Amino acid sequence: MNVLNTIRNSLVISLAVLGMGGAAVAVHAQESVNPKATSVEGHRGHHGEHGNRAAHMAARQARLHDQLKLSAAQEPAWAAFTAASKPGQRPARGERGQWASLTAPERMEKQLEMAKQHVAAMETRLAALNTFYSTLTSEQKKVFDEQSMRRGHHGKHKRQA
Repeated sequence: MNVLNTIRNSLVISLAVLGMGGAAVAVHAQESVNPKATSVEGHRGHHGEHGNRAAHMAARQARLHDQLKLSAAQEPAWAAFTAASKPGQRPARGERGQWASLTAPERMEKQLEMAKQHVAAMETRLAALNTFYSTLTSEQKKVFDEQSMRRGHHGKHKRQA
């Protein structure tokens, strides 16, 4: 029974990832035709309202680092966690434009490969997160948990000054 649940959960996750991948391909295809086009939500790019994605992430990590008040003993785990949290390489514009020349099965194979790479990166980040999280005090864990919920759209409008 447990094996069936695992298989079912894997299938549901795979289908969800593939669906998101298909939506991303459509957005990227639209951007390659019209680079100034905005996404469905009306925002430009992933962090368009914040400018450079890497700069936004670095600023967010610096704020979190300050709020956690880490000890010297916690710094190596923090460094490993932030290194593992760096965003992966995105395909070059030319690569995105090649999707239109692929057959449906080839596109799905590429989407599945990208999903596998994404899961592998998430597993690496989870291992680093677990190592870092285990070094935190209960008060630091509370701060970290609150701040990690603010990532993306969770609590976006509840930011403190």
